[in-house]
Amino acid sequence: MRTTILAGAAIAVLATALPAAARDLTIVGWGGAGQAAQDEVYFTPFSEKVGKPFIQESWDGGYGVLQAKLKAGAPNWDVVQVEAEELALGCADGLYETLDWDKIGVKDEFLEDAVSECGAGVIYWSMAMGYDGSKIADGPKNWADFWDTAKYPGKRSLRKGAKYNLEFALLADGVTADELYDVLSTPEGVDRAFKKLDELKPNIVWWESGAQPVQFLASGEVALTSVYNGRITGINKTEGKDFRLVWPESMYAVDSWVILKGAENKDLALDFIAFASQAENQAKLPLKVDYGVPNKKAAAAIPEDVQKNLPTYPENLEHALPLNVDFWIDNSEALTERFNAWLAQ
Repeated sequence: MRTTILAGAAIAVLATALPAAARDLTIVGWGGAGQAAQDEVYFTPFSEKVGKPFIQESWDGGYGVLQAKLKAGAPNWDVVQVEAEELALGCADGLYETLDWDKIGVKDEFLEDAVSECGAGVIYWSMAMGYDGSKIADGPKNWADFWDTAKYPGKRSLRKGAKYNLEFALLADGVTADELYDVLSTPEGVDRAFKKLDELKPNIVWWESGAQPVQFLASGEVALTSVYNGRITGINKTEGKDFRLVWPESMYAVDSWVILKGAENKDLALDFIAFASQAENQAKLPLKVDYGVPNKKAAAAIPEDVQKNLPTYPENLEHALPLNVDFWIDNSEALTERFNAWLAQ
């Protein structure tokens, strides 16, 4: 018995003395066709270049998720793809490492809104309307059509949250794009948006992950949905669907790579961001999934037939709207609380 105890004690001391095994570089994206393309274009080629393995995970967003990672101590994520609102909030709150743009090396090649102290642009994407062209011949043209259940019978799907939906509701109610955030910045405008959502509420199937809208369309559960543009074109390519996007009144924004504060692999993470920011690498991404890229040299190298499917294509941008990130930074908490209360009614 004494021998067993001593052996156990020796093992315990030895385990304490040994350093913990180093965690592989962990990169977190949004899953689906977009992350599959990133794996092919960025993750695996970078891993092969540096001769080190990596871990990839996916998430559905949410600033609270990132706050919890940091509150728990050293985060188990290194590089994370975040939306513009999460970028601005996390940078202000000290959740991210400051990026060394001299090491990234392509700052002058990037579009201005894709460069920040804490983030490097990944993709430009749109939240648009989608439908099944094999079932609807004369498709909807705008959000007013989305609300018209007589003209387009069937359920609708919207992302479960205030952001985008309040904008879409006001657009459906006749507010112009130029006036949109001025109206939404008033109590009367917010009331108007929720009143418009009331009209559609019995017909809404809410989605939370980016994969759900196309699943709902494929199953026939909904007739129309809000959706990330790359999900629609992605399933068309992989499964031969005839799903279609409505570009007018879509909303576009840029996602960015960030490195979580205190990340174990922060140096390697910066090397990865530098690799994924080079023009020759970014130019490959839209060939796999239909998202725009922030490197101007990369964008110029994309074939015309591919550009036509991107949010950044001039004709697709013509009647699209930029997401007002500052508005949501200032109003997200209050409007999310109101949305959740409205949802529970």
